Formats: sequence, C-alpha cells, structure tokens
Amino acid sequence: MTQEEVVASLPAHLRPFVQVQDYAQRYTAQDQALWRFIMRHLVQQLRVTAHPVYLEGLARTGIALDHIPSIDEMNACLAQLGWRAVVVDGFIPPAIFMEFQALRVLVIALDMRSVDHVFYTPAPDIVHEAAGHAPFIVDVDYAEFLQRFGEVGMLAIASQRDHAQYEAIRKLSILKETPGVQASAIAAAEQALTELQEAGEAPSEAALLARLHWWTVEYGLVGDLADYRIFGAGLLSSLGESRHCLDDARVRKLPLTVDAVACPYDITREQPQLYVTRSCRHLSQVLEEFAATMAFRVGGAAALRRAIAAGTVCTATYDSGVQVSGRFKALRCDAVGQAIYLQCEGPSQLAFRGREIYGHGTAAHNDGFGSPVGKLKDFTRCLSEYSVDELQAHDIRMGERVCLEFLSGITVRGHLHHVVRQEHRNLVLSFLDCAVTDLQGNVLFEPGQGRYDMAVGGAITAVSGGSADREKYPLYQPVASTHTQHAATDPTLEAAYQAVLALGQQGNEAAAAAALDEWPDDWLLRVEVLALGERAPAALSARAQRELQALGTRRDELHDVLALMQ
Repeated sequence: MTQEEVVASLPAHLRPFVQVQDYAQRYTAQDQALWRFIMRHLVQQLRVTAHPVYLEGLARTGIALDHIPSIDEMNACLAQLGWRAVVVDGFIPPAIFMEFQALRVLVIALDMRSVDHVFYTPAPDIVHEAAGHAPFIVDVDYAEFLQRFGEVGMLAIASQRDHAQYEAIRKLSILKETPGVQASAIAAAEQALTELQEAGEAPSEAALLARLHWWTVEYGLVGDLADYRIFGAGLLSSLGESRHCLDDARVRKLPLTVDAVACPYDITREQPQLYVTRSCRHLSQVLEEFAATMAFRVGGAAALRRAIAAGTVCTATYDSGVQVSGRFKALRCDAVGQAIYLQCEGPSQLAFRGREIYGHGTAAHNDGFGSPVGKLKDFTRCLSEYSVDELQAHDIRMGERVCLEFLSGITVRGHLHHVVRQEHRNLVLSFLDCAVTDLQGNVLFEPGQGRYDMAVGGAITAVSGGSADREKYPLYQPVASTHTQHAATDPTLEAAYQAVLALGQQGNEAAAAAALDEWPDDWLLRVEVLALGERAPAALSARAQRELQALGTRRDELHDVLALMQ
C-alpha cells in the first residue's frame, strides 16, 4: 500500500495526525550519514545482547542499515505481517497513539535526530520509532501484545494533569531541538514539567498504564535475571543506554510483575532499574492483570468516580449498550453504593455500540446530560428489553403522559415524545414537560429546561476514557508542524557529504579532501570517510582518523563517539 492508500484506510478522525514522508526533501545527506553511523554501531552492539528476533526483524520490516527507511518500503514488508505504518510530526496525544496501535498501525516520527543528539534525542525520531519499535512485530506473540496494549490504552481514563504533562513534554522537546533557543526558556519548560510530575495527585489509569508501557515496550528485557536480552525500543535505539543497561551494578534488574506500574520513570535520565519478562506471553499476562482493575472492566459507581476525579471526557456504558460520553461531574448512589443517577457537564454524546445515536450528539447536549441508572418498579427486566406492546401494557405510550418510578426512588414524569430503538431495544426515551425527582423530593430536572432525554439501562457495566464515537466527538486536534531541524540546510554541507559518499563509487578524491577542508569541525564527515574502509584512499582515511582524534581532544562531547569506534 502507498502512503496515500494507508491514510485513506484510517478512521477519519485519525487522518489529520498523519503526515506524508517527502523522502527526497525531508532528509539531507548528513541525516543519511548519521543514520548509517547509528545503525552500524547499534547492530554491532546488539548482535549478541538483543533478543535474536531483532536482526531478523530489521530485515523483515523494511529497515536497511545504509539509508533512512521510506514509509513505502516499510509498508511493503509490514503488509505481510498484517501491520501498516504511518508517519507523524513529533509527539501525538497518547490516546491517539494507542488507537493507531490498536489498529495494528505503527506510528513513525518523521524527523531524523540531529548530530548534536546522536546518543539521545529529546523528541521522537525515525531511529527510535522505526529501528526500535518495528523489528519485534515479526514475533506473533509480541505483535498481539502490542495490539492489545493499544486496545487497553485507548480505553484508559486520563486526567487533566496527564494532558498538561503531555503538552509540557512536547513543548520541552521542541525547545531542545530548536537551534538558538535560550537556556532560560528550556530551564523554564523543565521546571514546569517537574512541577507537574511532582504534584501530589494520584496517578490516573492512563499514567499507570504509561509506566507499564515504559518498562516493557520501551525499556523491557526478556529472559531471566541471570540471562536476559534487550527488546525495548528505547534501548534498541540508544547507543549509550543499550550498552549501559547491561551493567548489573549500575542498573538493577527486577522480575516483571504488575507492580511495575507503581514505579515512575524519568525520561530525562538513564533508568536506575529495568524489568525482565519471561516471554512475550508473559507480557500479555501482566497487561491483562492490570486491565482487570481498570474502569472499563470494573464498571459501577467506583468506575464513575474515577471519571469524575479525572475531569476529562469519559464514556459510561449501560448494560443496554447505551453509551454516555462527557465530563462527569456528579453521581448519586443508593444506600448500598449502586449508581442511580449520573450527571455530565458541557458537551455530551449518546451512542450505541460506538456509534452516535442520531440527534444525540454534542449539538443536542451541549450543556450536559443527566439520566437515571437502574430498573423500574414492577418491571422484571431492564426497560431496554421491553417490546412496544409490553410498554403499552405498562401504560408507556407515545404521545401520552408517563410516570416512570425507579427502584432507587428516582421518578420521571412527562409527556413521552419519542423512543429511540435499535436492535429491538429501547435506548433513549425523550420527554417534554418533564420533571425528574429523587427519593427525597430533590429536583434533578424541571419542565422549564426543555426536552429531557433519558438513557435506558439497569447498570453501568464499563467506564472508559474518551468519547464513544470518536468520529463525531473528536477530543484532539493535530498541532502545527514542529519540524525545524533542516529549515535552512547549507547546500555546501550537503555537497560535502555527497562528495565523501561518492568516494565509494570511484568518486573524486580531491573533492572529498576539499570537503574536509571546508568543514574542519564536522566529526561525522570524517567518520563517513573511515566507514568506506578500503574504498577510500589510504591517505584520506589516515587524515580523517588524525583529524577525528584531534577533534576529540578539543570537544568533550565527542569522547563517547570515539570510544564507540574503538
């Protein structure tokens, strides 16, 4: 599939987050050289220390060592594995990322990290996303785990702090990748992120799940404590940490259990401990153990309280299949703790099985929504299960005044205006001139407020993050491009890298030597000469080696580069 065909196959609300990889314009000759340098040394380091699937996975997912992969190359390979890939510009909201993953779509960052960030990049880049995440898709158990993680992740309840923290991380990464930004601006962004991370608020479901993702998908080890291999994408794409993580004195190793969600992580520093999973099957077991505690599995009043505490748009699902999406602000329970009335504020949506019910979107419920939960007195089944004839037998007729008395004491009195039925179920009853009261006589809705729409259902079986119909009630919008790295590529630098690369195809030695003359401080240019081996003139290779060593004595940041090449 071409990029355009993959994008066209996505749900409409996901397409705006996808970019098009204009390969020729996006990547410079220096980018390609940096890719070769990183991949050459990563593969050398990981040949023994990574899970054996790694090297096989690189080849089978369209990731070459000598050039930055094109998304079309990757998709030609991924299609054989039942996956696809799209490119995005930097960070995207976690819930959107998880939804892509649930659809078996790998999200690949467009950018190539800068030469200044060869060992670590503060923003997502194509090395991490492609060479880190893609290879293990060839393992069926891992691929199923990754897809399931997406399905669970897109249902997790995220808090307002989670959203603020995402924006803070995104802002900080952009500042760190933007040339010429003042140190004070970066320090202020770091301080803002630290304050959010250190706030005393209990972590949300989404935050806990993000920790599990970090300690498995990003920084996971597989095997046992005495004999383990690397499989986490963060380690597979880091020249430094893929080596340091093997030092047991420096990095503590723990067996993976669901307790990993209790351990926060810091993206700005090397990890002090890592978790070892027995197998990819074990990963799925731990994920399901955590998922069993989430609101979409728990349901009831406890799950609704999580939604209220989060302060974000969530979806409550009735046992009838009706879904209410909005910011839940209040909940009434009976004496035994069962939910009997829920209340949302702001734009709300009613849906059934993930599809918005016609006429019940945010335009119709812009100022909130409230509805009872539970069974009616003298009704042996949930009201949703009654046929039209059975409703009439209980004096519930269209166009007439109706009184519905719930076991909880909630009473709905009004003129029945309309009933929404789907799949032989009553989903929504709409009333005019309606009053809703509780057992103590408190008014929950009064006639002057207009039409009253009542969701039908006997219990709340699930509560999840986000809206039910994400096409009709989108919560996220893509932001403007953050790409600044090659906004002003120097054509003479491009020509210098091209001249050195041409040496491998019987190029002009004088032109390559002139390139070194013109760029005396460019260490990567000299590495490119050395990487040619016998294809480069011996005198030029010797010069590149001398000059690279000299640069290393003057520039501390090159010590790790030189150490890597020894």
